[in-house]
Amino acid sequence: MKNAESAGKRFTRLVEILDVLRGEGGCPWDREQDVKSITNYFLEEVYEAVDAISTGDAKSLAEELGDVLMEVVFLA
Repeated sequence: MKNAESAGKRFTRLVEILDVLRGEGGCPWDREQDVKSITNYFLEEVYEAVDAISTGDAKSLAEELGDVLMEVVFLA
């Protein structure tokens, strides 16, 4: 349960960071993005995760799934 609490807090922090980046006064590049413009970045991260799965690289998979999650939150 302790790990779940920690993961929940980290996820909440990710959402907060992306809210700042995309909000008033946030990063101009992030603020300009929409679903259409971010799609290629999302697909690239998914392909990298699939590659990590196929090579059995657990460390890379964890990193790429983190990137996929960030793109999902960005798109949400």
